[in-house]
Amino acid sequence: MSYANRKQMSSNRIAAIIIVALIHVGLGYALVTGLAYNVIKQAAEDLKTFDVEDEPPPPPEEPPPPPEQTETPPPPQVVAPPPIVRTNTVAPPVIATPVAPPPVITPVARPAPPAPPAPPPPRVSQAAKARGNLLSLFSNDDYPQAAIRNEESGTTGVRLTIGPDGRVSDCTVTQSSGSSSLDSTTCSILRRRARFTPAKDQAGNPISDTYSQRIRWELPSE
Repeated sequence: MSYANRKQMSSNRIAAIIIVALIHVGLGYALVTGLAYNVIKQAAEDLKTFDVEDEPPPPPEEPPPPPEQTETPPPPQVVAPPPIVRTNTVAPPVIATPVAPPPVITPVARPAPPAPPAPPPPRVSQAAKARGNLLSLFSNDDYPQAAIRNEESGTTGVRLTIGPDGRVSDCTVTQSSGSSSLDSTTCSILRRRARFTPAKDQAGNPISDTYSQRIRWELPSE
């Protein structure tokens, strides 16, 4: 095939394509314009069939109800109260109930506080001394008659308390002779007859002290 023939065939093909395109454009235009016409026609018909309705008039107002008639009640009947009858009432007797007297509360005396402890005795610097022999203070004449009748004898031990004045202020039996008369006579004689040089503290002042002694009682021979 020659170059001239190929060129002629290309021109024919292009012309055919252009013709087909124009046909499609014409069909599309006809379709679009036809649809637009139908839409406008339908809108015009709707406008023609639209009716404007007037608002209905308001309903008439109902007349107010007639006022209710109230019945006037009859006046109340006045009833006289019953007469008051006074009766003499006797008051019941008053019975006095004896009231027990209140209990007597005796205050309880509180015990006295304990006495303060006695101060410690002063320290003895010099002990008490007997003035003379204490055994010489006893004689056969001092022997109790009851002890002689009962033939009682023995040794009595005593503890004497010597005051600052040198006299016996107390006598305690520390060893009994077995005879109460001999023991009591021993303390009685020493209280009356014994004399002492009192004890002294470190300052040289006379103070109380104790002194122990034993007295032997023997029956006097006839």
